[in-house]
Amino acid sequence: MDKLLIEGGHPLEGKVHISGAKNSAVALIPAAILADSTVTIDNLPAISDVQLLAELLEEIGGSVSLDEHEIAIEPRNMISMPLPNGRVKKLRASYYLMGAMLGKFKKAVIGLPGGCNLGPRPIDQHIKGFEALGAKVTNEQGAIYLRADELRGARIYLDVVSVGATINIMLAAVKAKGQTIIENAAKEPEIIDVATLLTSMGAKIKGAGTNVIRIDGVETLKGCRHSIIPDRIEAGTYMIIAAAIGQKVLIDNVIPYHVESLIAKLREMGITVEVQNDQILIHNHGGKKGVDIKTLVYPGFPTDLQQPITTLLTQAEGTSIVTDTIYNARFKHIDELRRMGANVKVEGRSAIINGPTVLQGAKVSASDLRAGAALVVAGLMAEGITEVSGLEHIDRGYEDLEAKLIGLGAKIWREKMTEEEAQQVKSS
Repeated sequence: MDKLLIEGGHPLEGKVHISGAKNSAVALIPAAILADSTVTIDNLPAISDVQLLAELLEEIGGSVSLDEHEIAIEPRNMISMPLPNGRVKKLRASYYLMGAMLGKFKKAVIGLPGGCNLGPRPIDQHIKGFEALGAKVTNEQGAIYLRADELRGARIYLDVVSVGATINIMLAAVKAKGQTIIENAAKEPEIIDVATLLTSMGAKIKGAGTNVIRIDGVETLKGCRHSIIPDRIEAGTYMIIAAAIGQKVLIDNVIPYHVESLIAKLREMGITVEVQNDQILIHNHGGKKGVDIKTLVYPGFPTDLQQPITTLLTQAEGTSIVTDTIYNARFKHIDELRRMGANVKVEGRSAIINGPTVLQGAKVSASDLRAGAALVVAGLMAEGITEVSGLEHIDRGYEDLEAKLIGLGAKIWREKMTEEEAQQVKSS
């Protein structure tokens, strides 16, 4: 078990290249199940979630060739093998196997998904969609059983805007008979990315990126090549890092439109943000003003950037209030920030931050992926050395984090934990 050590206070400067989108990759890989020939996906982020999904496809008979940034998936020998336990428990996005396997085989057995503990994240809207398409869904001994004699298109209204449910219903519906209409659909760029892949495979999808998606079912889907969009959350994280302790940092391979809400808030704080075609330049001139932020579904401020920007706001003048309307339990990083000297408290769904405060290096633990990013931001700004444990969460979503930060001038490295330290982390 490793820990990450960060010597804070070193100003960052230079260029950082953004990887392919994690939240696209974890849906695109299961989508390949639906094809009748090889699907090749490039601009793939080299993260642990991708590795886990590749192994899951091999478990059900797929032939998978994975190198650092490209995966080739040959699905012809795949079978509807039950996956009740094991790797599916390690990542939230394993639920996309439900929609893909249901669409391909008309049946699936998938263990309840794992991933970051962000409080209740029910999959009832996924199940509602599957049942509307004609599947029988049961929960048996901690696994979801899906069975259908045939899938038929339906009109499905999502009670809650859900990226996962929107994509999962798309996966199940592309080979269903007739037309499926998803109303109150999520609009995230990753949904458009998945729809683009499926369309290249031969699916008939209209309206992806709007709140109404129409899918006309087809009988077969072919293999294709697809390139993943840049990761807007990784881009946003480095934008926040640049605003925190950068001097002049260029974020390369980004779609600025995807991070407009963050750009607006950074400018409101007094950060200079220059937008180019596929690059964003951040100038940090010192003083920052406090702002209020409320996370919303896309195109609103993303919940995945709530934790990193909360850290940045500890350095802003005045009181800032950050409200997370998506996940009410996404404040586990606050206790760790307070351990480092932050003046912040949680009231209901909001974090109230008073700044600026000087952060001090400390031993802290990442409870989830984006909490880990928040603690890295804190460590880069803090006086002294910060030790971050729980790196398995960070590795799920950030490719080459240390190398990218070192390239900007950060002092950051990994060390093996002692047995005593590892035991303390497991028991905490």
